[in-house]
Amino acid sequence: MSRPVVGYAPGAYDMFHIGHLRILERARSECDLLIAGVATDEVVLSAKAKHPVIPFEQRLEIVSSIRYVDQAIADPHVDKYLTWQRVGFHVLFKGDDWRGTERAHEMESKLESVGVGIVYFPYTGNVSTTLLRTGLSVSE
Repeated sequence: MSRPVVGYAPGAYDMFHIGHLRILERARSECDLLIAGVATDEVVLSAKAKHPVIPFEQRLEIVSSIRYVDQAIADPHVDKYLTWQRVGFHVLFKGDDWRGTERAHEMESKLESVGVGIVYFPYTGNVSTTLLRTGLSVSE
């Protein structure tokens, strides 16, 4: 009997939108158990140099309510290797806007060294939290 494949989909999930939903839906189709890591406010600020619009507790509750997600957890690490040490997932899912970046190369190297696969999904080009933030700023 084979072990269940545990997938991990980290993200800020700020201003939850269709791109977030599509990543979670696709991730769930490629694993037996999907854990969504919701970045803490501190991690979002560190990684994106912006405060999230939606507070962490609300982002965690929203992601926990998505039917594709088996478990949503706080992710206090920019370095997903540290998260892997705590969670023990088999595959990590990210949007392909990350592919080719310095941070992605570092993450790939560390995770692949412990047998974790990385799957990139196509970025939802016409929607992002950045675009939503910009639209809100313009309309205010």
